[in-house]
Amino acid sequence: MSEGFSIEELQIGQSATMSKTVTEADIVMFAGVTGDFNPAHIDAEYAANSMFKERIAHGMLSAGFISATIAMKLPGPGSIYLSQSLKFKAPVTIGNTVKTIVTVTSINEEKKIVVLDTICTVAGKEVVVGEASLMKP
Repeated sequence: MSEGFSIEELQIGQSATMSKTVTEADIVMFAGVTGDFNPAHIDAEYAANSMFKERIAHGMLSAGFISATIAMKLPGPGSIYLSQSLKFKAPVTIGNTVKTIVTVTSINEEKKIVVLDTICTVAGKEVVVGEASLMKP
């Protein structure tokens, strides 16, 4: 497996994307793995009476797509998370395709620390925004 980009190969403004269409199975499996069975995610009748009018994906499922983009694309395998801020701006529902974009905003070669702007969108609308800090040994 590739080690992705080395700290020396990274550049400010460099970005990578991944996309994933959210399925009912994704939501059910995420609930099972995490133990988060909030009815907003798993109970269609409850969700129909909620402010969203339908089941929504766990916010942390979309955050997981950010982690995947960092781990698999930029900087890639070997990246170690130090922190991640998140702001949830809109719901993600079954059938939505979440596009994740990570962009390098700062590089500290001496400490091997990279900061990335992290954004998830659905049909061009921001659903999750934040900033990740990681080490790239």
